Amino acid sequence: MSNMGARVASLFRNFNLENRAFREISKEKPSAAPRHPVNIPPPVRGSEAEAAEVSSSIHQKNDPLLTLLQSVYVESKDPETPEAPTQPTVQKEEERRQLKYSLPSDPYGLVAITDVPKGKLSLVEALKALNSHKREPQTWTPEKIAQEYSLNLKDTEALLDFFMTFEVKIIPPKTGTAKQIKSS
Repeated sequence: MSNMGARVASLFRNFNLENRAFREISKEKPSAAPRHPVNIPPPVRGSEAEAAEVSSSIHQKNDPLLTLLQSVYVESKDPETPEAPTQPTVQKEEERRQLKYSLPSDPYGLVAITDVPKGKLSLVEALKALNSHKREPQTWTPEKIAQEYSLNLKDTEALLDFFMTFEVKIIPPKTGTAKQIKSS
């Protein structure tokens, strides 16, 4: 019944929509708010002469100010920059290690990775390390995982503390007549 109410409401909402939109667009736009009145004194007849006098005083040389300016002494120093090496630095190649585990093929169209820099993990290796530590924490200690994958011990402990894998639990139905998902 609520579906019927929604249909009726949409009919009223969309009735004559184009004409209403055109009417709204063609309305006269609101005018800007009036400006606040400002009390400006009327120009004085001699103001042109004063303006010329001020202009000439600006462009004249003022000796007292000039002597004061010359007495000012400014000392500045550039910040010291480290000396650039004279020889161009050759990027040293990172030490790399072969992957322990990888996907059987590239199912996602990704380039197959064969090695990673030391101190880093691939996603598959990270999941494998987390799962093995979760299943056998006495065997797979942080020290052993760090040694196995060439990782920093501090990073390995942080990995094990702050990341976890999903745990899938299949709860059997209470009755025998309930439908079950068959493995394929």
